[in-house]
Amino acid sequence: MEPLEHWGIFLSNQVDKNAFIETILSGNSSSELSNFNTKEGILFSDIAIDNYIKKEYQYDTVETSFETSRKLRTFSSGERKKVFLNYCINQEPDFIIVDNPLDHLDQSSRNAITLTLQQLAQKTQLILLVNRQSDLLPFQVKKAHIKDNSFVLNEMNAAHKEQNLFKANSIPAPIENIVFEQEILIEMKNLCVSYHEKPILNTINWTIKKGDFWHLLGPNGSGKSTLLSLITGDNTKGYGQDLYLFGVKKGSGENIWDIKKNIGYFSTAMTDLFQKNDSLEQMILSGFFDSIGLYTQPSILQKNIVSQWLELIHLSPLKNKPFKTLSIGQQRLALIVRAVLKHPPLLILDEAVEGLDDENVALVAQLITLLSKETNMAILYVSHRIEPNIIPETIYELTPNTTGSTGKIRT
Repeated sequence: MEPLEHWGIFLSNQVDKNAFIETILSGNSSSELSNFNTKEGILFSDIAIDNYIKKEYQYDTVETSFETSRKLRTFSSGERKKVFLNYCINQEPDFIIVDNPLDHLDQSSRNAITLTLQQLAQKTQLILLVNRQSDLLPFQVKKAHIKDNSFVLNEMNAAHKEQNLFKANSIPAPIENIVFEQEILIEMKNLCVSYHEKPILNTINWTIKKGDFWHLLGPNGSGKSTLLSLITGDNTKGYGQDLYLFGVKKGSGENIWDIKKNIGYFSTAMTDLFQKNDSLEQMILSGFFDSIGLYTQPSILQKNIVSQWLELIHLSPLKNKPFKTLSIGQQRLALIVRAVLKHPPLLILDEAVEGLDDENVALVAQLITLLSKETNMAILYVSHRIEPNIIPETIYELTPNTTGSTGKIRT
């Protein structure tokens, strides 16, 4: 029996990935991928998982596996991928398109998915799509790089060489400083959180000070999102505990907006909020007003500040282009800029480089590094990956156990 031919394809962020996938699944591929045109395939991806969860809510009868009656939505993100991959395998397709299978996973889940795919490759053809060359798995026979929407298969280039994009001493000053006199921004003392009698966090002691640069690390389901929601003031589980947000104890009559004005926040989900035809410039300007969309006439000074930021991130020529039409990397840079316009005391970056290709990871990493060196903002960087070009001063690591995750400081 001849060994199966697999593909490992490195996609730049400029590529319309959904259109490329549809080309393969509909049997309209050209060049060497035309071998798949007469075969039946299935997609394994985060988008496919989300679509199945939507069907679960709609019909309440969708099966995700032949081995469990649980709904897919009840699993952690890591377990969801394992269960849905099993579902795809049970459909017995001729091939499976595997879209960035390692995204949003901790190291243990990454290892488990990798092992499953290696075993699967012995009996089913795979087309692996990745944005990071380091995520290409070792069993691929053929590798290619797709750079644009021509979907031409190019020879794989060497790993991206980092270039120095930003100038030193180039961070635009805020229009007015957000005044917070105290050194300590966030303080947690023996903080515990449970949901429906299930312990999530156990005896968390953590202090975030002005100018700190933290990496919040922990496996899927360890409580990172819960911890972030406590810091932003959104989680009511902080009431009655020793949780101090910008000098005010949680539950002492604080105003949630007084807390949020001290925080700049980025998450990958924010991209979906800006789907109207606001220009790049308008989207960033909306950060001055904390609105999704620009509904207030900005001042000349505010426009000048945004112009300086656009020049810094080399996007000035695109300022009038609709934000939603920009590449993923350009959108990511712009959303981080929007979060830091006012130089808030605390900047939270939740999965800031997830889904980016190697070139755009380098750009975002340089911007984060510049912010850490040239501002007094505390930065809380949240990611499963240890990025070589993002170097926080300290790691706060969550370790799950049956009594709730505990926290440990690492340097």
